[in-house]
Amino acid sequence: MMSRTVSSWILSSARSSIILQGKGRWYSICIPNRNKIKWKLVFSKTCPYPAGSCSLDRTFSFSKAFRHTSTEEEHFSFQLSPSQINDILRAGELSHRTLDLKGKNANSVLRFESNQLASNSPIEDRRSAATCLQTAGMMFGVFDGHAGAACAQAVSERLLHYIAVSLMPRQNLEEIELAVEAMKPVRPILQWHRHPNDVKYQEITSQYFENLRVYWQHLLDLDTEPGFSLEEAMICAFKRLDSDISLEVQAPQENELMRNIALQVAFSGATACVAHIDGVHLHVANTGDCRAVLGVREEDGTWSTLPLTRDHNAYDEFEIRRLKREHPRSEEKTLFVNDRLLGILMPSRAFGDVQLKWSKELQHSILENSCDVEALNIYQYVPPNYHTPPYLTAEPEVTYHKLRSKDKFLVIASDGLWEMLSNEKVVKLVAGHLTELNMQKPPLTFKKPVNLGYMHNLLLQRKSKGLASLDQNTATHLIRHAIGSNEYGEVDPEKLAAMLTLPEDLARMYRDDITVTVVHFNSETIEDYYRSHE
Repeated sequence: MMSRTVSSWILSSARSSIILQGKGRWYSICIPNRNKIKWKLVFSKTCPYPAGSCSLDRTFSFSKAFRHTSTEEEHFSFQLSPSQINDILRAGELSHRTLDLKGKNANSVLRFESNQLASNSPIEDRRSAATCLQTAGMMFGVFDGHAGAACAQAVSERLLHYIAVSLMPRQNLEEIELAVEAMKPVRPILQWHRHPNDVKYQEITSQYFENLRVYWQHLLDLDTEPGFSLEEAMICAFKRLDSDISLEVQAPQENELMRNIALQVAFSGATACVAHIDGVHLHVANTGDCRAVLGVREEDGTWSTLPLTRDHNAYDEFEIRRLKREHPRSEEKTLFVNDRLLGILMPSRAFGDVQLKWSKELQHSILENSCDVEALNIYQYVPPNYHTPPYLTAEPEVTYHKLRSKDKFLVIASDGLWEMLSNEKVVKLVAGHLTELNMQKPPLTFKKPVNLGYMHNLLLQRKSKGLASLDQNTATHLIRHAIGSNEYGEVDPEKLAAMLTLPEDLARMYRDDITVTVVHFNSETIEDYYRSHE
């Protein structure tokens, strides 16, 4: 059990509403709770919005398994067994190894591993991974929602399709359009790699498809061949999806459920980081403060870090200058207040968040003509000094990197990870974990004849060397260290247990939702590329 001093401090700090200083701001918000009202400490990237998220959200069933719902509970304990800790940390694990039809790997992506850990209830982060079926390459995305999970959910379902369609040759687009017109089956565009608990808006899939169709019809009308470069395709896809999110909520909608989803998507927000990998060609498109970092093993065996994104926020000089160029000089001092865009939002680029994109009149018109928006946690709030919208954009920055054999892995994660660990620490942890996994995997040498008893003994030997307790998923290893490391960089089981059992009204004070995807590269395939192009 956690030491009395630490556990007592955590509880007393919550019960006496101590304010902790950090990147974010704290707000005490009144939340209806069945038949009584209680005050709840909430951390939010969008300060004027109430706690909680869209009522249509669903989340992992494990997220509350060992968590307390309130610091007011009489019997409050931080005690968890090692197996319970592992159950929580590993519940969101996803992994996939890329193989061709002959069981070999000719792909530059050897495998990927992903995981999530909720702080918000429900979790507001989302993730996506898919193989392109009508074009080359694989895509990986991490999406960090705010003011609810609705926008992150929609973007995670739709953005990769918009990118894939942007990359497709004209002939493929024509074939798809003809198939839809003839009401024939459409050849799949993507092969998704999903966790069983990754949720999907089944109710609105048909509308999403129709709007995707409008987009590819637009591309066909452009009558340009060849189409976009990869960078252009990613930028166009990001901007088009954000435009569709804005237009969908303005369009007349008879179905109340679809109308409510469109409202929640538009009035919440999400940052996004998407990587497209095709052979040695790596493109990363980033909007907001998710991050992508490359782990590089140098010739002398040391590891270095190559960041592929910039955080779009008030700490970035390029973003400050960009916004000053886009707005009158009279607004220079009010663009960022308390290190937030208009004093509201931490990231300076995001999907959704129409409150920072629409005119006051349009916001008022849409919300006035909607149903009970308060039940959807949507409130009209116009910040001071709101004169020349839009202040926010979903346009991404795209970075290109040509993979080398020394580039071993790519880490894409929401800011919940980067708030806890530096770029260098993340690369060091992944590199060390890979070394440890390789060292602790004794070769299974078989004596003939092989029987079950002999195999059982070999597995026991492997278990005795600690392999069974080691995270096989690299993303899990990073999350474990992010929330459980002490000042020496070692995982403290007591701290880890405490961080996992924090009640919902306290967890957000200590950690954000964390989503991590680690993409491991196939060095042999990359070397083969350079040998064949000498």
